[in-house]
Amino acid sequence: MKIQILGSGTSTGVPQIGCRCAVCSSTDERDRRLRASALVKDEGGCLLMDCGPDFRQQMLAQPFEKIDGVLITHEHYDHIGGLDDLRPFSRFGAIPVYAERSVGLKLSDRMPYCFVDKSYPGVPNIYLKEVVPYSSFTIASMTVVPIRVNHGHLPIVGYRINKMAYITDMLTMPEESYEQLSGLDVLIVNALRTAPHQTHQHLKSALELVERLRPKQTFLIHMSHDMGLHAEVERELPPQVHLAYDGLEISC
Repeated sequence: MKIQILGSGTSTGVPQIGCRCAVCSSTDERDRRLRASALVKDEGGCLLMDCGPDFRQQMLAQPFEKIDGVLITHEHYDHIGGLDDLRPFSRFGAIPVYAERSVGLKLSDRMPYCFVDKSYPGVPNIYLKEVVPYSSFTIASMTVVPIRVNHGHLPIVGYRINKMAYITDMLTMPEESYEQLSGLDVLIVNALRTAPHQTHQHLKSALELVERLRPKQTFLIHMSHDMGLHAEVERELPPQVHLAYDGLEISC
């Protein structure tokens, strides 16, 4: 299985508009962070993790091929704002969008033209599939388990796919979720910045999670410019923990 990081940034992206800090002014391509998203592929299929407002830009650099499913973590715009740009991928057939029921209802409210019985020509050919935390399902040859995590007070989901887990926007998780995340080869998880935040993990809390779960490798995502320069932060991390960056390819 291969994971490609399409975006490693938080909701504002990096560089942040109007900011001239060292990170936003950096010439290191690893400090340029589009909104968080990833592709997960194996020989049987391709999954998209969230579909944010940078999706079109992210996919222009990718091979044009079938997407077998979109896994939505939650309804915030930086994770669903690009769903309309799935239009070209509808040439391969209808695309299932996997989300919790409450999230699916919000998507239907925001994009009613996509989720009606008789849509007009040209709209994305997508449809909703409900997920329930801890209830596994299969897409192509990949086993997917939605994992409950908390984005501040908002319950959202991360996903375990085989021996990889993708979790974003988390602050805490219930004890049951820790049990579901044992034995990971790869953990991709959010770390917004170095200072604590009221709804997201910061660097120290992400490292504490890594210490508890002990995956073989960890890659941090959903980072703001307040995380610091990639090259400087990377030098301070444990050997098995890395800052992700846009375009990074991970084998699992």
